[in-house]
Amino acid sequence: MPELGVNIDHIATLRQARMGIEPDPILAAAIAEKNGADQITIHLREDRRHIQDRDLQILRKTVQTRLNLEMAATDEMIETARKILPDTVTLVPEKREELTTEGGLFLTDKHEKLIRRLKEVGIEVSVFIEPDLELIKFSKKIGVDAVEIHTGKYANLIDETEIETEFVQIKNAANLVKKLGMRVVAGHGLNYENIQKLIKLDVIEEYNIGHSIISRAVFSGLAEAIKEMKRIIGDEN
Repeated sequence: MPELGVNIDHIATLRQARMGIEPDPILAAAIAEKNGADQITIHLREDRRHIQDRDLQILRKTVQTRLNLEMAATDEMIETARKILPDTVTLVPEKREELTTEGGLFLTDKHEKLIRRLKEVGIEVSVFIEPDLELIKFSKKIGVDAVEIHTGKYANLIDETEIETEFVQIKNAANLVKKLGMRVVAGHGLNYENIQKLIKLDVIEEYNIGHSIISRAVFSGLAEAIKEMKRIIGDEN
């Protein structure tokens, strides 16, 4: 059965909109784990636009499943990871002006040293890359433990023929990752509908999903939140 990593960045985004204390991503992580999440995923960005260092430090102490830290492949972030020791580090591309991660990481020889520095302290290393067979082979060469296949293009396509073409690429990529002995992960843009086609591949071991889950929670939990406030307002005591 595939595992689910729940990305809680958007909880922190909502908090940072007011620069306040709620909603707290720490509580979100606890709720996610209580309701079946196999992993908590966060992205500590260079500009700290959502997840803060405080969040990372507390989550490392409180997460009961696994903590997956997405981060740029920089010396600063490598040292942060080596200090905090998340279970997994997922190396991702990062640009300050982007709204969300755009595309996969282009791996080069320089990443091998960074990966080695993470693995020597016991951190599993995953890379977020396009469903590119040559990049997958290179990932194996430089010591990667898991490959997270970028599914953003697949998720954003509308034309059925183009969707099928991208799906086949993901399928071939996932099978190669598995064949080379690395964990097969997928993420970005996946929702309650488009994930179903990928599940049928029966090869992807983990899905990292955030925006779609948080978006649905706004509505699935809104009714109860309003009822609770009404109860408080109307309480004669």
